[in-house]
Amino acid sequence: MKYLVLLFFLVQFNILMAQQHTIPLYSDGIPNSKPCNQEEVDANEHISFVIEPTIEVYLPARAHATGKAVLICPGGGYRNLSWTKEGTDIAKFLNGKGIAGIVLKYRLPENESNEIPHKSPLMDAQRAMEIIRANAKEWKLDSGKVGIMGFSAGGHLASTLGTQYTPETKPNFMVLIYPVVTMKNDFTHQGSRQNLLGDDPSEELVNYYSAELNVTKDTPPTFIVHSEDDGAVPVENSIQLYLALKEKKVPAEMHLFPSGGHGYGLAIGRGRQEIWPELLSGWLKGI
Repeated sequence: MKYLVLLFFLVQFNILMAQQHTIPLYSDGIPNSKPCNQEEVDANEHISFVIEPTIEVYLPARAHATGKAVLICPGGGYRNLSWTKEGTDIAKFLNGKGIAGIVLKYRLPENESNEIPHKSPLMDAQRAMEIIRANAKEWKLDSGKVGIMGFSAGGHLASTLGTQYTPETKPNFMVLIYPVVTMKNDFTHQGSRQNLLGDDPSEELVNYYSAELNVTKDTPPTFIVHSEDDGAVPVENSIQLYLALKEKKVPAEMHLFPSGGHGYGLAIGRGRQEIWPELLSGWLKGI
């Protein structure tokens, strides 16, 4: 009898604890794809050559779940995904705040499996938002509190979805950490631009993928973090977007640190920018 009681409490404990599982984005064939001989590479906490996109779902313990969820887009210059530092580590941090963290393993433009390379990342982000909202009831989420978050090139993907959405895929808020925003030559990250759009993209394509040009009054509220000495992605990416949001009267909060560089994830032990996750936590409570 005592063993049955112990088993009961173990089961209940596991239910209350955070849960994690992986879901493929597509069950009936992957759109914008073709057969290829490449295989996915998972090495040194980075993933490249994503053939089958997924979401890795981290749900918080039910006892302190807020109902909010964040779709997380790791960076990597549209060449690879910084899966741990800008993905799963972030999801676990959010879980500690009672927020579901859902990490997107999106296809990368250089993959031979893409028919039209630039379309796949956004297509995967849109599909991920649909899946999250379709599962909101089962995952104890509020479908009106689902945001998107991105780092570096993942910030570009997040800001693209936040300005190029459908009614079903519109995020309720955006969180952009040292993001690539523009595809214009003045301040873009050239590696991200070339990997996404190729060597000689049309002006129409450049404008479509420059979020600062596509802000409207309906763009979701936005939280931005950047370092002024970022040597990879110029801080003007964030500044231009913030000014565009301000012009359209979209609620926005931006934190610029004088130093810190690029690619610091949660910034643990990295000086003043170490406070940005708590700044974000306060902002999320207020929206």
